[in-house]
Amino acid sequence: MFRDGLLDGQKILVTGGGTGLGKSMAQAFMALGAEVVIWGRRGGILAATATELIASTGGRCTAMAVDIRNGGAIDDAMAEIFAAGPLTGLVNNAAGNFISPTQDLSPNAFNAIASIVAAGTFNTTVAAGKRWIEAGLKGSIVSIVTTWVWNGGPFTVPSAMSKAGVAAMTQSLAVEWGRYGIRANAIAPGPFPSKGMSDRLMPAPLAAKTGGMGAERIPLGRWGELSELDNLAVFLMSGGCDYLTGAVIPIDGAQWLVSGGNFANLTALDAGDWAGIKTAIAATNATDRAARTA
Repeated sequence: MFRDGLLDGQKILVTGGGTGLGKSMAQAFMALGAEVVIWGRRGGILAATATELIASTGGRCTAMAVDIRNGGAIDDAMAEIFAAGPLTGLVNNAAGNFISPTQDLSPNAFNAIASIVAAGTFNTTVAAGKRWIEAGLKGSIVSIVTTWVWNGGPFTVPSAMSKAGVAAMTQSLAVEWGRYGIRANAIAPGPFPSKGMSDRLMPAPLAAKTGGMGAERIPLGRWGELSELDNLAVFLMSGGCDYLTGAVIPIDGAQWLVSGGNFANLTALDAGDWAGIKTAIAATNATDRAARTA
């Protein structure tokens, strides 16, 4: 739906760009001419993704292993990026989440999510924004949130709190940084296919009992396609909507309007169900740790 070369001359950083939604958006940007930098914690996966994206698009992609829980690492990596040529856009996509009864969460469990979603997003945004302001450059920020920013996220409270904070940051910076030519918008996706959603937010024991996150809960009758999310991200990064800032845009087939788009239905689960879910999530985490160290 976009003309070839639409993003020529742009340089866009995508956090959490090695897999899932971030990888898909990065590919869409590159296919339209943008140079892309992808951040993530797993250097091997990032390098493989960069190689794949370059081969599929013929574009430029730089992989940087950056843990956005570390504010110092963020600023050092951002300085390296700008030394090679300033960014024009930033996509705050890196996230973490899992389901749990809130009373069972420890401070460390809360920080595991908030340190990425709230602190990491803030520190990455400021690291880019202050450089744009100092150099007198325009910029575009797109942050990936959730529809829970409007109605809360039972059983995902650390994520709901953090994503709501990112939405508030988006609207705040749209006003504060608008005079510098910096736009800030957010996308609130509904269900899109990703491994993280199925493994941590809808593990097999839960899916079996609740019917999963089925299309019957969505007015359009289906999950989203990654290309649809990509199109919205490209639109927000393009030069055709420079008057659009401070928006939080849902792309969920109207799911949140009819069902909240959250996990309120999990109130039906009992202690045995939660024990099984905890075991399933622990197994997924162990597999991921083994993959990172392999």
